[in-house]
Amino acid sequence: QVQLVESGGGLVQPGGSLRLSCAASRRIFGLYAMGWYRQAPGKERELVAVIHISSDTTTYADSVKGRFAVSRDNAKDNMYLQMNNLQPEDTAVYYCNARYGVMDDWGKGTLVTVSS
Repeated sequence: QVQLVESGGGLVQPGGSLRLSCAASRRIFGLYAMGWYRQAPGKERELVAVIHISSDTTTYADSVKGRFAVSRDNAKDNMYLQMNNLQPEDTAVYYCNARYGVMDDWGKGTLVTVSS
């Protein structure tokens, strides 16, 4: 199992930006996907952005396209989410996810609140 720890959440005004980080406890062998998910109050957890490792391609939720950008540190298997032009609808707990081999690991989440 890999320990995943998110950081960078907080309170931001509409139109502002935040950068989330996900730190992996070790290099992940057999990694095939890393992504960010979020869960807003009263809603189901949803995919925000995912990196498909073998093809080096990314997938974004329609609601965040053009505003969010996901990236990865190849040396440490850390992952980042740059969030721009944040809106109140983006308020949620954001979770880091890694899929490798037959494993599917999750961080404990970091809270993002967008409010004026």
